[in-house]
Amino acid sequence: MQQHHTFKALIIITVTGLTACATPPPHTGFDRVCDSSGCYDRPRNVAQYRSASDPAMTPEQHQAATLIAMAENDPAAAYDLALRYFRGDGIKRNSYQSIQWMRSAADRGHLEAQKALGRLYLTGLEEMGPDFREAEKWLSMAATAGDAESEKLLAEASRLKHTERQFYQWSNRWRPVFQRSWHSSYPYQYQWRNNGWYY
Repeated sequence: MQQHHTFKALIIITVTGLTACATPPPHTGFDRVCDSSGCYDRPRNVAQYRSASDPAMTPEQHQAATLIAMAENDPAAAYDLALRYFRGDGIKRNSYQSIQWMRSAADRGHLEAQKALGRLYLTGLEEMGPDFREAEKWLSMAATAGDAESEKLLAEASRLKHTERQFYQWSNRWRPVFQRSWHSSYPYQYQWRNNGWYY
């Protein structure tokens, strides 16, 4: 008899738990999401990745999803995605994602991405200050690949990094120039036309 009551209580608890999981939370800015791993509350203001084949996507979301998928395998697409994340061009602006994708492109040997990162770390960008070690790493890679500008910047960084006052004068002069590059001067390598990205 005791086992019967225990089993009945277990069924009631299980059914109650499933009902609670399926019930959306009150108006809190969260959506209840249930999948094979259970239920959780997801903030409504978080952009979620969608497959490029999702029919519910807007044309702009389709373009972004297609570029994200390309960027996994193509460093030029990763470079473009980094710029678009930084500029908020066709995708929600996200500086962190921008730098991550630019690093992904640079790690895979993309010269323009290496140079962009070298310049970024040399003077800093927005609220981020300079980082000589990172600047030298990326500028060295670009200079080794034959980029003359990176070679000059690398020499300038080596010359100035031990004289803080001179470096900050130099940095303050070049920081706005390098920031403009991230905002508008660096050109995209892919363009969207005929329902696809073309180099």
